[in-house]
Amino acid sequence: MKERSRRAERLADLIREELGNLLEYEVKDPRIGFATVIAVRLSGDLRTAVVLVSVLGDAEQKQESLKGLAAAQGFLRRQLARRLGLRYAPAVTFRLDRTEETEQQIEEMLRKARSKPSELLKNSDK
Repeated sequence: MKERSRRAERLADLIREELGNLLEYEVKDPRIGFATVIAVRLSGDLRTAVVLVSVLGDAEQKQESLKGLAAAQGFLRRQLARRLGLRYAPAVTFRLDRTEETEQQIEEMLRKARSKPSELLKNSDK
């Protein structure tokens, strides 16, 4: 069981690196913009991969980038199989990485808590 998880980790890292290279040098869709591959999560059977991407821009630009990435899924899957020598390339699904947004929200809440602790206590009593 341990070997399988190590293999999945290694494969996820390879997929992340190759997808980053493909998006930077091979994919020509202007909708994708500045998309960066953050992480790859593989299923237990290594048949599906959820790729977390970070995209610069507003919400509309992020959605356009996701549409461009969805349109390039077939090309990216074929290239992964060819470049990594895989018999079965995982089906790739792209999702936005929201870690940075969540971190900013938490930092903002902590900043407010530090600046006005008495006000927060009054609001929590209501």
